[in-house]
Amino acid sequence: MFSLEGMTALVTGASGGIGSSIAVSLARQGARLALSGSNGEKLRAFREQLIEEVGGDHVEITCNLTDKTQVDELVPAAIDTLGSLDILVNNAGITRDNLAMRMKDEEWDQVMQVNLKSAFRLMRAAARPMMKAKFGRMISITSVVGATGNPGQMNYVAAKAGLTGMSKSLAQELASRGITVNCVAPGFIRTAMTDELTDDQKSAINARIPMARMGEGDDIGAAVAYLASREAGYVTGQTLHVNGGMAMMG
Repeated sequence: MFSLEGMTALVTGASGGIGSSIAVSLARQGARLALSGSNGEKLRAFREQLIEEVGGDHVEITCNLTDKTQVDELVPAAIDTLGSLDILVNNAGITRDNLAMRMKDEEWDQVMQVNLKSAFRLMRAAARPMMKAKFGRMISITSVVGATGNPGQMNYVAAKAGLTGMSKSLAQELASRGITVNCVAPGFIRTAMTDELTDDQKSAINARIPMARMGEGDDIGAAVAYLASREAGYVTGQTLHVNGGMAMMG
């Protein structure tokens, strides 16, 4: 796969299912990582596991994305510990599902704060050092439902669709400085959460997917590794859909 030797990356939500797969994929290609998440203990355990299994000199930075001060400190902290920042992966996200008529303002606001606003602020913070270096890769993890919609997830879908639009705008602003801004949109990916579904529920999901199975975290990690690579320097403002054909986007 594409080499990320000598490159540094900040990954949010790094200890979660998809986040950990992204981190492993970037580390395997040679990147040095700043792993971020809200659960310090879980993050530390994952960092130790990553170093043991993949190698490298990675760091962890605990950050609650609902806390403005912590968000503002995250990119500078990553640069302080890594020495530079070549790659930003906005992966962290939450859900507060409810039907629109029952959705509380707090459920809307919480999802927007973590899934969209914090991503904007991290991208804004990363833009300046990347512009100075005349190189950078920003990758946001969206979702197939950001393109198709999904009942009971108006807040989540709006945030993911917002990430896509936001990335396109920033891609145009930063393209001349050697910085690319892209998205990866997973479909149904097998995680600890989907493992808890019943066999009937899994069968119903798989019936909607032409490949007849859920994806793996490594599928998302590989997509991110490609977009993070030097070889992807002419790809910007794009969304790479990784969904087994469930939604074939033109």
